[in-house]
Amino acid sequence: MTACGDKDSGHAQKTEGEIKSAVGDITGDKDLKREGKKDEVVGGVKSAGEDLKAAAKDAKD
Repeated sequence: MTACGDKDSGHAQKTEGEIKSAVGDITGDKDLKREGKKDEVVGGVKSAGEDLKAAAKDAKD
């Protein structure tokens, strides 16, 4: 998978997590809210990692 694809995947996971968290909050489903928060964090970390990889590659070029 390309770096852009990984970054997009991270953004998608983060967005999905935000939605799950909001739905869990609205419905009172603590497990769904917790799962959403986890997805938000993991997606954010994936995106940040890809940003770092891209920056390192640009600095090397």
